[in-house]
Amino acid sequence: MTSPTSTYAAWRRLSGRPGGTRLFSAAAMARVPYFASVLPHVVRMEPGLAEVRVPKWFMVYNHLHTVHAIAACNAAEVAMGMLMEATVPGTHRWIPKAMTVHYLEKATTSLRARAQLEPPDFTQITDGPDGFELVVPVTVTDRSGTEVVHADITTWVTPVG
Repeated sequence: MTSPTSTYAAWRRLSGRPGGTRLFSAAAMARVPYFASVLPHVVRMEPGLAEVRVPKWFMVYNHLHTVHAIAACNAAEVAMGMLMEATVPGTHRWIPKAMTVHYLEKATTSLRARAQLEPPDFTQITDGPDGFELVVPVTVTDRSGTEVVHADITTWVTPVG
């Protein structure tokens, strides 16, 4: 990929160092404070793939003492955002546009959100009134690997210009 985003460049600098993924995750929470409520730990980030772990802790409990629905959505959105930052070249920008979520099971443990897709050819996304919609599927699983939430997050991609 040419001209990676500053976020992906930071990941590449930090992720191979001891404590680097934790430092990167803390920096991501500082940049997007809303995500701090779920304490995301970015554990994998590369073009077409990102994985984020979210602990089960009292700030994400609902009245059933399971992870509440919006916390699972936040986990999915962090994973999608990390995937997009690693996938979309610096010549383009992206923004979330829509999110379709299916709550499949009770989330009784910590979670793992995994976003994965085959990257498009960004050279085909050119100037003009129309951008490009890219749907990022995200699976959110519990510790046993059961998918508890599935999200399809539609992003809008346009050239920087």
